[in-house]
Amino acid sequence: MKTRLREKDKYIFQLIVEEYILTGRPVGSATIARKSKTPVSSATIRNIMAKLEKSGYLRKPHSSAGRIPTDRGLRLYVNQLYDQVLPSQEFFDLPPETFVIDQGDFNKLLQNVSQLLSSYSDNIGFVISPSLSRVLFKHVRFIRISEKKFMLILVTTFNLILTEIIESSVDMTQYELDRAARYIEEKFAGKNLIYVHNYLQREFPRFQTRFEDVLQKLSMLLRVYTLHEEESKKIYLEGTSKLISKVNLFDLERLQSLFQKFEERAKLAQLLSDLINLDRVRVLIGTEIDVPDIADCSLILSHYGSEEQILGSLGIIGPKRIPYRQVIPLVEYVARRLSQAFRLSH
Repeated sequence: MKTRLREKDKYIFQLIVEEYILTGRPVGSATIARKSKTPVSSATIRNIMAKLEKSGYLRKPHSSAGRIPTDRGLRLYVNQLYDQVLPSQEFFDLPPETFVIDQGDFNKLLQNVSQLLSSYSDNIGFVISPSLSRVLFKHVRFIRISEKKFMLILVTTFNLILTEIIESSVDMTQYELDRAARYIEEKFAGKNLIYVHNYLQREFPRFQTRFEDVLQKLSMLLRVYTLHEEESKKIYLEGTSKLISKVNLFDLERLQSLFQKFEERAKLAQLLSDLINLDRVRVLIGTEIDVPDIADCSLILSHYGSEEQILGSLGIIGPKRIPYRQVIPLVEYVARRLSQAFRLSH
């Protein structure tokens, strides 16, 4: 049976969690009695602590008289924060040049944002770049670099130029690539390449004979590219050294395994991409992530893009003792500013 928490219980619980986040030590009733803005006795606090422990929100480590929050307790704390008024955008004095797409250098922008997230949170900041195959486009161009190697150039619906190198098992001449690009622009402007590929697969028997060879090759090219893209997502990661200074907050073997994941960036990018959803900010704590190597961590994630589509995700990776009250609004604000940068890029 779920224990119903009174407002006083929630208030005391919030004080306990924030004291633990600040000090990392088990929190006792005397400390909370001093911190409370309303008079409350140590005996009352001990009773509330016992109730919270019985409900699974707190636990008593070893023989200590104090308590620390469990993962379930941290989840309750974060959910309480969602219901509160967190700092507005004026709270963040962020360098405006961080969100400028200078000369169409999209990669530099994402690098700057990951550095900013790391710097302002004192943890790991990450940004996952958009999958080009999912970006809505106005114009598309293919350039043959060498046999079975091509450059894809997309002009997005918000006038950003994105490029990618494609290696394929099928070869196409520049003439065939130009015909394919013209066909895509005329028929699919405003869509994305996954839509184009699915359409070609589904409707191919209806194409005129004069298009069959080119479009069949194009379909194969897009299939190879979209499969490869899902396996090689690009992630911009900054601040891994910051975790080294917090080694006392992690199990050493798990920390080493986590750093190995950072080296395998494509796998990490895929993992983080799979966790994103339509929430403005999503917080995953410890065992909620269901990845043993990250069980000592918390992830604070959001997405960026336009109202038409989600382009990618960004966020912060840190210990479970991360200051949620500050980092949740930070991630939300940075995601909003990055989204605005795309919309205003034209």
